[in-house]
Amino acid sequence: MNLPNKLTLSRIIMIPIFIALYSIPLGFGEWDIGGASLPISHFLAALLFILAATTDWVDGYYARKHNLVTNLGKFLDPLADKLLVAAALILLVETGLAPAWIVIVILSREFAVTGLRLVAAGEGIVLAASSMGKLKTVTQLLATAVLLLHNFPFSYIGIPFGTIMLYIAAILTFWSGVEYFMKNWHVMSDSK
Repeated sequence: MNLPNKLTLSRIIMIPIFIALYSIPLGFGEWDIGGASLPISHFLAALLFILAATTDWVDGYYARKHNLVTNLGKFLDPLADKLLVAAALILLVETGLAPAWIVIVILSREFAVTGLRLVAAGEGIVLAASSMGKLKTVTQLLATAVLLLHNFPFSYIGIPFGTIMLYIAAILTFWSGVEYFMKNWHVMSDSK
């Protein structure tokens, strides 16, 4: 297994650790951040989320630079991204930091696009991510990271940056899904 695939696999392994840090009260205490409290375990979970999200960029860059793109990587990388983001968004809904309807929109798009990719793969077609898809991923990761930090550091100046970014991510997620299906509808209509 090459280095990019090992990094992707490490991202998948980090997910249960991230979930445990965020959802199990560990009694580390809390920090006051702009009138709100941030449990230290949430801070540690957010750092792990950011580390995991960073491995997404690193593994992709390294795989392309050193021509190490593999079928395993093409399968694991988007799966790892979706699992990480889904876990984080569901935890944010549970803690009241993200509206459930936005998370449903985001996750529905991810399931639909994954389904389209599976149909395409069955036909021997690889569907590449679009620039809009990459932008939606960046906004999802940024919004999620800030919300996991309970809007730190923006809570000090009273700007709900995490929530604003989540709405932007939802719009880009929806739009990129529509664009993806319009661009690749031939896969569905041509499938046997």
